[in-house]
Amino acid sequence: EAEAAVCSRCRRAQLRLCLERLKGLVPLGAAAGRHTTLSLLTRARLHIQKLEDQERRALHQIEQLQREQRHLQRQLEKLGMERVRIDSIGSSLSSERSDSEQGES
Repeated sequence: EAEAAVCSRCRRAQLRLCLERLKGLVPLGAAAGRHTTLSLLTRARLHIQKLEDQERRALHQIEQLQREQRHLQRQLEKLGMERVRIDSIGSSLSSERSDSEQGES
């Protein structure tokens, strides 16, 4: 029975330590001085939900930005191909001009 009491005290001490650590992690606002275990756990749950919502929004924004990046990358590649085509048209026109200029000389 004495052993059970020691284990029980150890569990309570461990619980108090965990609650103190939790207090350091959860924003308590004006109620930081006075709280019950229930209020601390409730605030922790709400804080976790808020963080999960923020994470969901951040992931959604990352997906949106990745889609936009892929779209812009495709546009850039398309413009690069058009530029190559325009450059090749320009160089063939200039070579045609130089051929005709050489023929006139």
